[in-house]
Amino acid sequence: MVTDARMSELTRSFGKTHAQAVWDAGLAAIAEIDTIVREHEIACGFEWVSGYLHAPGGIGDGNQITMFQEEARIANEMGFDAESVSNVPFIGGPGIHFDNQARFHPRKYLAGLVAAIRESGGRIFEHTEAEEFRDEPRGVKANGHWIHAGDIVIATHNPLVGVAGLASATVFQTKLALYTSYAIAGRVKPGTVPDALFWDTADPYHYLRLDRQRDYDEVIFGGEDHKTGQASHTAACYQRLERKLRAMIPDVEITNRWSGQVIETPDGLPYIGQMANHQYAATGFSGNGMTFGTLAAIMMVDAISGRPNPWAELFDPGRAAIRRGVWEYIKENVDYPYYMMRDRFAGAQGKSLRAVKPGRGKIIEHEGKKVAASRAADGVLTMVSATCTHMGCIVGWNDAERTWDCPCHGSRFTPEGRVISGPAEKPLSEIDA
Repeated sequence: MVTDARMSELTRSFGKTHAQAVWDAGLAAIAEIDTIVREHEIACGFEWVSGYLHAPGGIGDGNQITMFQEEARIANEMGFDAESVSNVPFIGGPGIHFDNQARFHPRKYLAGLVAAIRESGGRIFEHTEAEEFRDEPRGVKANGHWIHAGDIVIATHNPLVGVAGLASATVFQTKLALYTSYAIAGRVKPGTVPDALFWDTADPYHYLRLDRQRDYDEVIFGGEDHKTGQASHTAACYQRLERKLRAMIPDVEITNRWSGQVIETPDGLPYIGQMANHQYAATGFSGNGMTFGTLAAIMMVDAISGRPNPWAELFDPGRAAIRRGVWEYIKENVDYPYYMMRDRFAGAQGKSLRAVKPGRGKIIEHEGKKVAASRAADGVLTMVSATCTHMGCIVGWNDAERTWDCPCHGSRFTPEGRVISGPAEKPLSEIDA
């Protein structure tokens, strides 16, 4: 959900509506991954964990504290869980706590995804180079054979020309900046590092990830990005990472190191969309490849099937939506399936039942689930399921009427969960308080 480009940067560059749309798109992608993992029972260690944006080295001044507070405020205004903290666990110093961030093993996830595709009748050919493209009839030549298709999706990190034409493809390449990024991994004693995601505000930023094993924890520490080909002493990048990691964890046993390449765009948003008639491409994911890669798949399925997508104009290489002064983002896309379940993945309004005051109601995270908790004037607490029985949206508290109201289709319930008005027909289920 949380992108490399911070919410304040997105807001300054594109406005609040567009900034929310970017994070919404990321949340929709993570929700899709979560759904795939559960539906196909993929053992990839998928978990919802905390994430912390923090000052480099855990040392922050007053300006950074103010910045973190403002970032959290903007995120909260747009419905995302964020809280400025004075002391980030393990790292120390000021930062922001983002709740409900996704973590999983990408290779295990992709292996499960491949199996699911094959089980559904899909066919995957490895070691098969796309040698030639043509538009009439539309197809791709691979291993000497022509494969014909109504639409072509180029998912090659740095897009091929395909049928787009050399001139337009060359111009498009000038909008991409390729960076080399470095990472090291090492073993530490179990419990040395809290089970969370960490990344700092340095430029380029550093990140710390954790992979728990049976007898030890594997930590991954990365960063030191630079434009590809523009660093004369690349071994120094690994050396700096190792020094920084040992400063945090002196007894870490370094086991691996590697580099990869990320693609940046001038405005920090990926390019996802149609590059030529019936040809789609996606690139510029920066440090959010799994998220934006999944989003690209969602968007291309919508485009090919003719279904409107809320983020099509926003990520289009032409950036049509960004040029529009007024974009009624939510209103225009309220019927899109994502908005039927957004609140399931967005944060709760509190984590303690003490946050529910007499005469009020809140959506609370209770024993791992979102519940609709309300307290009568005499202090008696009532808890019911927060999930509307019509189509599964999360209800919200109506202060004026003291009812639970569904934002998706208008169903209303009493504090005890009884139906006041439809389309819901069944009450909200009771939860033992």
